Amino acid sequence: MQRQTTGVPGLDELLGGGLVPGTLTVIVGATGIGKTQFGVHFAHAGVQQEGRSGVFFDMSSRGDSQNHAAYAQRMVDWKLTRCDSQVKPNLDDFFADDAEYGNFLHVFDYVGKRVTKRDLDWDAWHEWQGELNEKLATTIGFLYGNLCRGSRRIVIDGIEPVDTPSESIQFNLFEYVYHQIVRKDPMWVARDLFRQKFREHSAEAERHKYDPAEVGCVLLQTSKEAMLDDLISRPLDEGDILSGANTIIYLGKFMDGRKLRRAMYVPKHRGSAVTDEIVPYTIDDAGLHFEG
Repeated sequence: MQRQTTGVPGLDELLGGGLVPGTLTVIVGATGIGKTQFGVHFAHAGVQQEGRSGVFFDMSSRGDSQNHAAYAQRMVDWKLTRCDSQVKPNLDDFFADDAEYGNFLHVFDYVGKRVTKRDLDWDAWHEWQGELNEKLATTIGFLYGNLCRGSRRIVIDGIEPVDTPSESIQFNLFEYVYHQIVRKDPMWVARDLFRQKFREHSAEAERHKYDPAEVGCVLLQTSKEAMLDDLISRPLDEGDILSGANTIIYLGKFMDGRKLRRAMYVPKHRGSAVTDEIVPYTIDDAGLHFEG
């Protein structure tokens, strides 16, 4: 099996050759630890390996987007093209040669709201659900359009820490995106997108079919824990996103004498050789660099 390179210098060797396509990889760590830079490395590496870059789907809602564009520009001189979340895809010309889908979608346009049922009253929760339903057509068009055009890497960002994942709109949206778009047969995704217009577009949908088993998905999940030891001690609960992931990578800090340093630990990498060491890494303007 051909692995997908992470694009991170020194990391593929620690993962037995890279990430397994057709599976979910979850990168877990606190704010500022390097998750978004990791996502940029992975998405941009698609240009060399698959001939097309990956895409970013950002679900952050309590602050500005995760600065993907700034990181991409600084790290690899890559200018991201934003997909307008307010504009539904043009279904009549969806498969046109000059159709543009963008490679970055920040699905929630306004910010500052909480993301769990516990923090919202009944009306506010259903307002969130209504906005979510309005954005599904844009989300399907953005991801499906890029997959039809050859993108094989999806980076999902903006998962914020919550005590009960089942109460989080972001977790609910991720479950939908992952199972009903990323891993679903593309002809059924096309049906969901075109609905009553599917028959008139079915031939083009057939011509643009792709294999979901070739698509790598990386989820960037923000944790409350900043120290690597605390992340390592977390249980991989049954039913949690982590329990269903093929690969989990923890990014956290550790004490090295009188200094705090960054390091990685891989608690899970199914079907592959992987280092069992805690591996330090550094971050500079070019992104992440692993030491061994």
